[in-house]
Amino acid sequence: MKSKAEEFNKSQKELADFAKALSHPARIAIIQLLAEKKEIKTGNISKDLPIARTTVSQHLNILKNAGIIQGTIDGLK
Repeated sequence: MKSKAEEFNKSQKELADFAKALSHPARIAIIQLLAEKKEIKTGNISKDLPIARTTVSQHLNILKNAGIIQGTIDGLK
């Protein structure tokens, strides 16, 4: 038996994942910060925004998996 989510096409699922990745204000703030600086250490993001380093890493991984950002996410780098 198919789940309801399986009844949607690939592009609909991808767009939903993209929108979900943008649905958190911290992720929007991270994107804005990255747009300004192009590259930044995780620790510096947590200094500029009210987010712990571990939480920044989680948000960065979500953004990267959604294809919104590129690059290496490496701990404090």
